[in-house]
Amino acid sequence: MDEQTAERSHITTHILDTGTGRPASGVKATLEANSASGWQEIGSQITDVDGRIKHLGPTQVEIGRYRISFETGDYFGKQGTETFFPAVSIEFYVSDVAEHYHVPLLISPFAYSTYRGS
Repeated sequence: MDEQTAERSHITTHILDTGTGRPASGVKATLEANSASGWQEIGSQITDVDGRIKHLGPTQVEIGRYRISFETGDYFGKQGTETFFPAVSIEFYVSDVAEHYHVPLLISPFAYSTYRGS
């Protein structure tokens, strides 16, 4: 394992603004884990100039359901752009603790999509 891999969170993300074709910097993302008592925050960061968050939460998580919530309304508001989606939440399942989970988000003012990255 190289130094960069050892330092990153088990779950990472990045955001691309497809309307501008550029990374979405300055977007707050919050990582939560689902437990018997409900959703519990386990990390929160803001995307860097490349639209990435390498240190969103713990370096190791357990098998289970997770959610990343992105404050997209604040991002578009700072640009003076109206958006239909003030926030985007993505739920996913970690099934193998040996794997890294990368959850990218592609946004525009009136649409978004995601996929499982690597």
